Formats: sequence, C-alpha cells, structure tokens
Amino acid sequence: MKRCLDEAYPDAHCELDFTTPLELLVAVVLSAQTTDVRVNQVTPALFARYRTAADYAGADRTELEEYLRPTGFYRAKANSLMGLGAALVERFDGEVPGNQADLVTLPGVGRKTANVVLGDAFGVPGITVDTHFGRLVRRWGWTTLEDPVKVEHAVGELIPRKEWTMLSHRTIFHGRRVCHARKPACGACPLARDCPSYGTGPTEFEEAAKLVKGEEREHLLAMVANS
Repeated sequence: MKRCLDEAYPDAHCELDFTTPLELLVAVVLSAQTTDVRVNQVTPALFARYRTAADYAGADRTELEEYLRPTGFYRAKANSLMGLGAALVERFDGEVPGNQADLVTLPGVGRKTANVVLGDAFGVPGITVDTHFGRLVRRWGWTTLEDPVKVEHAVGELIPRKEWTMLSHRTIFHGRRVCHARKPACGACPLARDCPSYGTGPTEFEEAAKLVKGEEREHLLAMVANS
C-alpha cells in the first residue's frame, strides 16, 4: 500500500504556505478548525505585519484578532499566538526550537504541530497524526488505536524513520482527495486492491470518480484505469 501511495502522490507536501519556521508554526496554529486554503488566504497580510516572535508577543490584541477573524476561533488563536511569541522571546531568544522536547513546551503546541514544524521546517522526520491520517491508517488496518500519540508510535514501528514526513503528507493528501470521512471514493482508489476497508464508499468507478478531488485527480484515475 505504501508503494502505491508513493506513486499516487510523489510530490505531496505541506499545503500551508510559509518561508520560515515561525511562519509555519503560526500557520499550523491557525489551521485548527479550518482549512489550509483559508489559512493561506490570511497569512500573507499577517506575515507582512508580524515578522518576528517579538511582534506577536507585543501585538495589539484587537488588531491581531482582525487579521485572524476569517480562520474562526480568532480570539483563542490570538491568545495562542501572543503567548507563543512571548514564550519564544523569553526562552528561545525569539527563535523556533528545532526539537520536539522544546516545541511541545510552547503554548498551544502539541506533538502534531511539533512534528509538522520539525518535518517541514527543519527536515527532522516526524509522523503527523491529524484526523485524515488517523482515519486512513485505521481503515488500512495498520492500527486500531484512536489516541494520536499511540497511533504515531504504532505507525512509526511499521515505516522507516526517514520516510515518516513524506508518509504523513501522502496519507493526508489521500484523505483529502480520495479517502473521505463520510464517502470515500473506493471504486476510484489506487489503493483499493490492498485495502481491507474497500466497500466503505461507492465501488463503481464512474460514481466513485466523481468524488475524487484535487490537482492529482487525472493521475489518480489513470492509475486505477491502468491497474
């Protein structure tokens, strides 16, 4: 299944726009309860206004909240970013630390957020267990566990460490494009042959193909047609 996943999404990547570790950290915090697309609509102006951890620490709350409003839960997110900025300034000289032990001590940063930042900003392998990743690895029979940390460890024992970050991206891509929560496109899934949950969604190719999303759609459908 992993080989097929690799072929399906050779260019999978973090879909949040960023240029620095701080920008990625902020974007991941903002992505809670919203889409990466919505976050990417907000961050250009946000990143132009707040360039350093000190900028977030000293932000005017009302102004910051206005930038964040489109992402939802903007008051809580403003609190998180201001606290995050203050913690980075006070404990890490304003720099985002490049290790999990330090990252998870920051306000609002758990293992999932830390692994995204480590994998995509620092090149440190990590497994990102978001809702898509957890759903898919359970459907695939890789684990029956629900707790994200336990899922991370269970999958980490199956896959070489150097492949963790790309596995995360490819699995999340597949969850967003094909293996949807309510109605997976089973009949148009390149992994269907080896999937123990095949049949959870429509199995007829024509019907399932209508459910496939994303720029990779034609490539994915061609893989199925040629298999």
